[in-house]
Amino acid sequence: MKKLLLTLFMSLLALSLAACNNDEEKETDTAKSDEKTEEVAKEEETAVDPEELQKKLDEQKVEADRVVAVVNGQEIKGTEYNDALSLFQSNAMSQGQDVTKSDLAKQLKESTLDFIVGQTLIMQEVDKKGYKATEEDINKALEAEKARFKTEEEFEKALKESDLTVEDLKSQISDNVKITQYLDKDVQVEEVTEDEVKKFYDSLVSANGESKETPKFEEVKETLKGNLEQQKSQQQISAKIEELRKDSEIDLKI
Repeated sequence: MKKLLLTLFMSLLALSLAACNNDEEKETDTAKSDEKTEEVAKEEETAVDPEELQKKLDEQKVEADRVVAVVNGQEIKGTEYNDALSLFQSNAMSQGQDVTKSDLAKQLKESTLDFIVGQTLIMQEVDKKGYKATEEDINKALEAEKARFKTEEEFEKALKESDLTVEDLKSQISDNVKITQYLDKDVQVEEVTEDEVKKFYDSLVSANGESKETPKFEEVKETLKGNLEQQKSQQQISAKIEELRKDSEIDLKI
């Protein structure tokens, strides 16, 4: 299956939810880490050889053409697995975890497989429902993507660095449009109330401690509401994936 623009969105969303669960713990750890001397901190910064780390990360990946799973007869190749694994590795490292340890590497492998199987099930459902992306939809979204860059050269450079062509991007956009249609029409998400947002705000203030730098509720209300809406959407998507799994044939190859 082609890489999707939504792949990144769904990955980061799922991972950000996991990160949110660790926020309070991380805040507690911050006080302890502040007690470290500057000398020890510098030693820890230089302890990891970037090239050696990347080598170990790459060792966890598989051959690009290798079939890693078969979902209802559809093969998922190593390229897609590796893309998703990189996201999971990056998120784990951003939380200070050692992804080279065998137990965590195994956990990341399982999470990656679980994610790409779920993504495949959703895409199969989207196609089954018959959702379509018009040329107008695709071109409009393509122009929006280009608008993120100052020049055409920067846009072309970004495509090259992502190992994509314009046609690849348009294909991704098409899938993203269809998924958006599916989510809007088939995934019912409860509306986020202001009371829920206020409770979310209060919990964050309580966990992090209130200070002069703490933003007022009105200043961050819309941002927090968006976060809660994303969480509810992800919960609904996860529930739908679990429902689809029950009637699917899934064969993991790694």
